[in-house]
Amino acid sequence: MKIDDAILNKIGTVSELVVSQPSGITSRTIVDAKHTNITLFAFDAEQTISEHITPYHALVQVPQGEIKITIGGEPKVVKSGQTILMPKDIPHSLIAKEKSIMILTLMKEKEEN
Repeated sequence: MKIDDAILNKIGTVSELVVSQPSGITSRTIVDAKHTNITLFAFDAEQTISEHITPYHALVQVPQGEIKITIGGEPKVVKSGQTILMPKDIPHSLIAKEKSIMILTLMKEKEEN
């Protein structure tokens, strides 16, 4: 398991950990484990992630800003303080409607013994 030691056991804000760049997207993986991956994203307004599919359920949290996420062709707006659980294997994309921060937690299924 890989953990970002720079933030381990330290109090801080998400906006201190990942800072948006003008006309860009910044990401920082803070946990990369066998069954979980947590990545922070900072988006400048109007930045997009094109449609893709992931084999994992994904919990999206938006502590700052507003992000429109389209899941299986259905648009949903996730605002500051809100969250959405996206199902695996469904196409999804997003656009930051304003400068935004997103916490993405990918949950990988445990292997059956």
